[in-house]
Parts: sequence; structure tokens; C-alpha cells
Amino acid sequence: MSEYRGVDYYLLDDLLTEEERMVRDMTRDFVSEAVMPIIGEAYENAEFPLHLVPKIGELGMMGANLPEEYGCAGLGPVAYGLINQELERGDSGLRSFVSVQGSLVMWPIFAYGTEEQKQRWLPAMAKGEKIGCFGLTEPDHGSNPAGMVTNARKDGDEWVINGAKMWITNGTIADVAVVWAQTDEGIQGFLVEKGTPGFSAPEQKRKFSLRASVTSELVFDDVRVPESNRFPDIKGLKGPLGCLTQARYGIAWGGMGAAMACYDEALDYTLNREQFGKPLAGFQLVQQKLANMVTEITKGQLLAWRLGKLKEAGKARPQHVSMAKRNNVGRALDIARVARDMLGANGITAEYQCMRHMCNLESVNTYEGTYDIHTLILGQDVTGIPAFE
Repeated sequence: MSEYRGVDYYLLDDLLTEEERMVRDMTRDFVSEAVMPIIGEAYENAEFPLHLVPKIGELGMMGANLPEEYGCAGLGPVAYGLINQELERGDSGLRSFVSVQGSLVMWPIFAYGTEEQKQRWLPAMAKGEKIGCFGLTEPDHGSNPAGMVTNARKDGDEWVINGAKMWITNGTIADVAVVWAQTDEGIQGFLVEKGTPGFSAPEQKRKFSLRASVTSELVFDDVRVPESNRFPDIKGLKGPLGCLTQARYGIAWGGMGAAMACYDEALDYTLNREQFGKPLAGFQLVQQKLANMVTEITKGQLLAWRLGKLKEAGKARPQHVSMAKRNNVGRALDIARVARDMLGANGITAEYQCMRHMCNLESVNTYEGTYDIHTLILGQDVTGIPAFE
């Protein structure tokens, strides 16, 4: 087992199965041994650690909740969530890579794709031999995907796609993009392969957040894809929103991983840093901050675990996922900010990780539905009154 013990104030381990603990500890060891030594430099250099992908595939983390018949691990929701938690303890960019690969590309291929599409892509993606990205957000349409401009028109046995997508994780390095486009029959999903004429994926640079992650634009200029690359039986926003529900679930767990990393760092630092003749941790204001942090982490862990059990029982609704994503990422960002403050001037240096997590969480709090959008989703659910317009 890893030397890192995690944050488990309410003995959450007692609620986990032996398999769930084993998966958690495997991922924890991988992060401690392979990610932590290199992630700070990767973030500084704005480089995604692509060399880790084969090992991630070997450990079965990509599409881990999909069936074994497609080369995946076939894990339950809680085990899958724990993978996300531990990966984001390392860095949000790494968890984003795995989340996009599994929840936003492999999952829709599994849920919406043909058997030929599943056989072609899923086993290779599970191994990390092929990389995918998810094209929904556009330059002028983020929180309102119904305003989508990217379009696809039928031309014989092909579809011609025009438009652009923005803020696409993995885009530049992806072998295939799941692209959502307006058609005469509503929004539909297509698999657009790297190298298709008219398709380009320039990387977006100069980011202060998610620097150890590839973020791209997708551009479609009369891109022709065959009918066999269309998802045949899904139309409308139900398709992409179903994918987002899967991804948001993993993010709810991931946010707690980042929060745990920041809390651990703040606790260790204040126990060892002396001011006015005693450790910082001996002062009331510092103890108040640590008490608040461990309480919010514990609440978030229990929220994620209960959501996982609801998912396992087939009772989880998208609104349940919205609550967990909203709360856990929002509180993780608060914890990262407080941890940065507790480290004083040292907190802004790359020697410590809390500011890296803080900057990353600014993005995580925005993507897959902003904090405010999830607030409105919950508000509509409890009142029955939509407030989006």
C-alpha cells in the first residue's frame, strides 16, 4: 500500500468493498510514484505527460466502468470514482485526460455507437493506443449547447460537417473526436478521425490553468465523414448531456482528490513551520481553517460515495450529479485558496502544489457545467420553475 494514507476522518474505508479499496490503492500508488515526481515540472512547462498513458491503460483506468468484453475493467461506480479521486490528487489535467477518454468518448461509443464502432475503438482506447476528444462547446456557445452552430448535412452516403468547437481537452493529440452537430433531424453525434481532410485541431496556449493538459480548438471545413461514423440511434441534446452526466460524476470524486492534496499540504506545512515560538498549527485561526477543510472534505466524500451507490442501484438522476459536482468542486476550490493562504509566500511557488491545484480548479469549476448552471439545475428541480431564461 502507498505511504500516502489519504484523508478519511469518518472512516469511509469501512464503507468500501475489498475491490474498491484495492483499486483506490493501486491508483494512489501510481499517482505517488509516477505522477507526483514529474507533475510540477509538466505544469510549469505546459506539457501533458503523454508518457504516462500506456501505464494508465495497463492499469485499466480508461473506461474502467465499461464491460470487460470491450477490453475494459468492468468496475462499479464507486471504484471508478475512486480512480478519479486519486488521479486528481495528482493533477486535474491528468484526471481530465482519463475522464474525457472514458466518460466523454468511450462511454458514448458504448452507449450510442454501433457494434462495429465499439469493436474498432473501445479496446484500443482502453489500452491507451488510441486517444479521443469530445466536441460540444463552441466559441460562442458554452452553457447553452442548444445554440450550437456546428452543422452536418447529408450528401449521399456521407455527412459534411462545418463549424468549430472550443476548449477541447485532448483535441490536438486525439485520434478520434466525438463531435456533436446540428442536422435537419436535430443534434447528432459523429466520429471524426484525425487526418480527415478539412479537420484541424490547433492547441490553445497561454493558459494559467490546466497547464499539464492539452486544450484545443476543433475546426471543421467541409469535413466529410461516412454514414458508418454516425451514432445511429440518438438525436437531440439527450446524447451529449448523457455524456456530461457520466463525466460530472467522476469530477465530483476528482474534486475531493484535489482538496485532499491541498489539505494534506497545509496540515504538514503548519505542523512544521514555526512562528512566535510554536508551530503555526498551534494557533487558533489556523486550527479553524484546518477544521473547516477536513469537514468539507468529509462531507464531499460522503456525498460522492452516496451518489456512487445511487448510480449502482440505477437511482441516480442528473440532478443528483449536479449537486455533487457543484458542491465538491466549489468546496475544493475554497480549500485550495485557503491552503495557498496558509502557506504564506511559499504558497505561490512551484515547490508546493496548492496553487497549481487552485489554478486547475478554476477550470474544473467552470467546465462540465459551471457552478451557477448547476445551481439553476438544482433550483429548477426543487421548485419546478426553470430560471434559465
